[in-house]
Amino acid sequence: MCKEEITFDKLPQAVAYLTEQVSELKKLVAEILPAPSDNRQLVGIDDTCRIIKKAKPTIYALVRKGLLPSYKKGKQLYFYENELLEWIETGRKATSTQSYDEVLSAMQNDVRRKPKSGFGL
Repeated sequence: MCKEEITFDKLPQAVAYLTEQVSELKKLVAEILPAPSDNRQLVGIDDTCRIIKKAKPTIYALVRKGLLPSYKKGKQLYFYENELLEWIETGRKATSTQSYDEVLSAMQNDVRRKPKSGFGL
């Protein structure tokens, strides 16, 4: 269809062909691009408690220390859900594979020895 000359008589077929091509392109782009995040949603303190599974006093303490990303308008605290999830992700402990020598040296450093003489004479 692309290589043929488009005449007035073939115009409906050309439009149908172009419409099909555009729909296929939309599908390909949708597969490539990530889906838009719906987590950019403003939540209150109760939803924040549910999301990060902490009590209200703990959340207030984390906000006061500046550890938890929050916004304050008047007397209300607001949070974005995606920022809370990112905050949780940054707290992830790194898992590292240690060699036998590293584990052995760490264990030996933690051992406390008793004094050799019982009374310090």
